[in-house]
Amino acid sequence: MNKLKLNHLLQQFFIEDIGDKDLTSDSIFPNQLQGEGVFIVKESGILAGVSIIEEGYKLIEPSIQVTLHSKDGAMVNKGERIATVHGPMAALLTGERVILNLVQRMSGIATSTRKAVKAVNSDRTKICDTRKTTPGLRMLEKYAVICGGGFNHRNGLYDGVMIKDNHIAFCGSISKAVALVKHRVGHMVKIEVETESREQVLEAVEAGVDVIMFDNRSPEEIVEFMKLVPSSILTEASGGISLDNIKEYGKTGVDYISLGMLTHSVNALDISFCVGEKGELQ
Repeated sequence: MNKLKLNHLLQQFFIEDIGDKDLTSDSIFPNQLQGEGVFIVKESGILAGVSIIEEGYKLIEPSIQVTLHSKDGAMVNKGERIATVHGPMAALLTGERVILNLVQRMSGIATSTRKAVKAVNSDRTKICDTRKTTPGLRMLEKYAVICGGGFNHRNGLYDGVMIKDNHIAFCGSISKAVALVKHRVGHMVKIEVETESREQVLEAVEAGVDVIMFDNRSPEEIVEFMKLVPSSILTEASGGISLDNIKEYGKTGVDYISLGMLTHSVNALDISFCVGEKGELQ
């Protein structure tokens, strides 16, 4: 993750949560009383975002000491400590919720991604994300996908061309849309086109695109469409794919399977922040 961007995001999140001050913690601990707390995983999963604990507390109170016991991409088990923090009690409690919210969500995404990668179990087919991310959290969520063993699709509208069904409908055809794009963008930008039929696949091949997506097609349809695509063009399956049927899509031989579910409907990994005796492992 880009540290400058991360710090900018964390500042915004802390300002939203803290406002002028933490009324509760500042009232109970008006002095710089010192304390220690631990971040403990309450269920097994893949960890993502541990640097947020360091960078987050550094913004709240530079004197806080953070010791990380695990790293991003690691498998963690229930009851495992992932970090210990020591510093002013008020500051530890003030930063707790924002940090937990982010690390829990990112670890949930990494865990879901790892499940998808294992379900496909392919040396060829890679799992990637989409732009169906939480506004403001895209950098963090896409990083979490990488921690889970997945890959990133384009980061936004600015770093790759993706001609979708509505672009084609407005423009009139795949061929015309691709020609206009090639006339206006540089040679370093890849062009991907969504296809839904045999005719569209053939048109995309003829237009010389870099990537062809099979959108909302069954595994059986994709197997047939794959026969039409030369090896020089990458292939992607998307739409209607879940952990229940992803293995069948992996068998089609596509290069990528993109899953919006990795980021738009993830379950956060359960992680707690505990102090005192509660911080001791049971």
